[in-house]
This record gives sequence, C-alpha cells and structure tokens, in this order.
Amino acid sequence: MEIVQGLRAGLAVFARRREDIIRIAFGRVRAAEHAGAGAANSAFNRELHEVTRWAASRQVPCTEMRDAELDRFAESTHHEGLCVVARPRRWLSTSDLGDALARNNGAGLALDRVRNPYNVGAMIRTAAFFGLDAVLLGAPAPHPGLAPAAVRVAEGGAEHLKLARTTDLADTLSRLRARGVRVIGADARASASEGGSASGQPVLLVVGNEREGLGDRVRAACDGFVAVRGSGAVESLNVAVAAGILIAAVRKLV
Repeated sequence: MEIVQGLRAGLAVFARRREDIIRIAFGRVRAAEHAGAGAANSAFNRELHEVTRWAASRQVPCTEMRDAELDRFAESTHHEGLCVVARPRRWLSTSDLGDALARNNGAGLALDRVRNPYNVGAMIRTAAFFGLDAVLLGAPAPHPGLAPAAVRVAEGGAEHLKLARTTDLADTLSRLRARGVRVIGADARASASEGGSASGQPVLLVVGNEREGLGDRVRAACDGFVAVRGSGAVESLNVAVAAGILIAAVRKLV
C-alpha cells in the first residue's frame, strides 16, 4: 500500500483513482490552514466534505485526528492535514510507455539517477503542469519508486502522468528511439540549438544527476542535447529549476 501525504496530492488521488483508496485520515484544522483563508478554505471544506461523504457511502475508514496523532500516522509533520492510504500506484512497463508516447506523438521526461524526492516531486509537478504524458525513472539498481515527499511536492501531478521505471535507462532509451521516440538530453555544454525539432514525433527529455549530469551510456543514447544558458554569475541551476525551463522549451517542439 501507499500513504499519500499532502492536501492536493491526497485530493488528486480521490479525484483520479478513488477506487484504490483503503483509508483516509485528516486533521481538519491543519488542512484548513494549508488551504488558506477565504475562497480557498471554503473550497477545501467542500472538497473534504465530498471525500468524507464518499468514504461513508463506501464504508472506507475515514478518521479525523489530532495533529500529533496524524503526525504519527503519516510518520511526518508535512502531511498538510490529509493522508490517503491507497493501493500501490500502477507503473507502466517501458514497452507500454513507448506505446503511449508513440500513439499520441506524446512528450515525456526521463530522470537519470535523480533521487532527491523534492527535486523529483518538483519535476513531476512541472511535467504535469505543461501537459507531458509520462515520467520515466532510471537508476542502476531497482528504483524505489516515488517517495511520499515526492508525491506531496508534486501537488497532485503524480496522478496525471503515466509512470515507468527502469534499471537500465540507456538500454531503455535505445529501445524507445528504435520505436521513433526522439531522445533529447539536458547537457550544460550543449548549444541551445542541438536538440533540433521533434515536430510530429514523440519526444523524451532526459535530465541527469545534479552533480554528474548524464551518464556516458545515457548520453550515447540521445539524439541531441539542449542546455539552459545563464549569465555565468553562478555555475549551474538546481536540477528541478533547469528541468522546468527545458520542459517548457521541449513542449514547443511537439
């Protein structure tokens, strides 16, 4: 099972896959504070009422908790007043990911050894915001999936994207290229024009580890590269910030 923490993340699970929900725990005061005053708070009250009413109709356990109790339940103080316990989220196979991208000439994001949950969550949120279709997580060992913090930081974005993972990102990228997916790597040394055009073609943007960038084998599996150009005052951007800029740019290519 998966414990989804965070107000927007939890409400997104309710909106997108409520049949997976096993249990709900909430702290009305904390969640209302996170929703904010005025119209936002009023909207939250309506949303929470819909959740609790649905839970009662389906006999899904739904419990209001004090802050300290909810902290213990979530094993975190960053739950924003809502925890949704759900069945494990569904992961696409890399073959199904290729089908999904090719079917709609879609766009996706691939992460090469990026595991910081706050960066992962921020990138998923950005990918969902710009309407990307999928995120592919890559690591040399089995990727643990999405940490609760990543899901929370994504603010519901994880429920709007197809998700896949691989233990050999370079091999997976090569297989996707063979199926017509254009693979564009983020590389600080690239010129802004190296990525080329992917008009009428599915595209996958690959972002690397913040310290080391793309691995050599992953670089070799790319069709082209793009970079974010700055003033030179600082050496680089945070990987999630750079990914956001590049996602916006790549989205225009398809």
